[in-house]
Amino acid sequence: MIRVGIVGLGFMGRMHYRCWKAQPGATITAICEANPKVLADAGGAPKGNVQGAADHIDLAGIKTYTDFDAMLASGEVDAISITLPTFVHPDTTIKALKAGVHVLCEKPMALNPAECDRMVAAAEESGKVLQVGHCIRFWPEYVVARDLIRSGEYGKPIAASFRRFSTAPNWSPDNWFADESRSGGQPLDLHIHDTDYIHYVFGMPAAVSSIADPPQAYISSQYFYPGGPAVVAESTWRMAPSFGFEMSFNVVLEKATIVFDCTRTPAFRVCPAEGDAFTPELPPGDGYTREIDHFARAAAGETLEPVVTPFQSRETIRLVTAEKESAREGRRVDL
Repeated sequence: MIRVGIVGLGFMGRMHYRCWKAQPGATITAICEANPKVLADAGGAPKGNVQGAADHIDLAGIKTYTDFDAMLASGEVDAISITLPTFVHPDTTIKALKAGVHVLCEKPMALNPAECDRMVAAAEESGKVLQVGHCIRFWPEYVVARDLIRSGEYGKPIAASFRRFSTAPNWSPDNWFADESRSGGQPLDLHIHDTDYIHYVFGMPAAVSSIADPPQAYISSQYFYPGGPAVVAESTWRMAPSFGFEMSFNVVLEKATIVFDCTRTPAFRVCPAEGDAFTPELPPGDGYTREIDHFARAAAGETLEPVVTPFQSRETIRLVTAEKESAREGRRVDL
């Protein structure tokens, strides 16, 4: 039985709590949250832009901490979920790895590649599992789409476009999302989902060209794959509160189009060049439960084909950093 700690009990902390509670072979033994008000409100409803976070946190039988060092020193956890603001990911991750604890760190990995390098090195030195929470790599529709693209069943990819639209994430107690020095801004927090998936499916592009509004609350990027598909992605935090949330993509293959839009029914379709559109069978669960299941199995010592490695997560940070630079300087950035 893996003993699990959750570090940070905000919206994503509640998401991880829900997933860990349903995970066989694991038990939540500790929660670390520095804000007493957040702990006091654990029984209330979550605030966020997607469904799935626990609507009630039962702290009975769970040791609570306000100090992370004390939690590590207690020896009560074998693995932790780090669901803290981005700027503290590196130091928190490294402390845990050095203490002999497996780490599932929420995305983005860190604010820049240099900080990621510190985390990668700590994981290698400790021999413990470090997984970054790129949940889209585990999301059922995105998993099936990648498998179809990679299989060649419908020919080579010609073009792909991705969208991720949301209202501003103003639910954190001190609104740290709005502080680029702590969150990395919208490109590193929201847009990174699609950037990482593009990296996962098509590999690192040769170059990127992006446009954005001045605070980069909106960004649109073109990824250059010489001899390969035309790939674009756009995202924003500027949608009106009544809009809600959208994640979607269109992938054009030689013999089919793959379509996903979470706001439509059916959300996922494969449209062959010949024959009727259909929705393939999807693996069970959502991206959060599937990523935590993968991490739990790896932490328990099971040999698995990696879905996301620390170095790949580091390279995704390098790619988003290049997008931000391209938008800011108005030029194409080579990678």
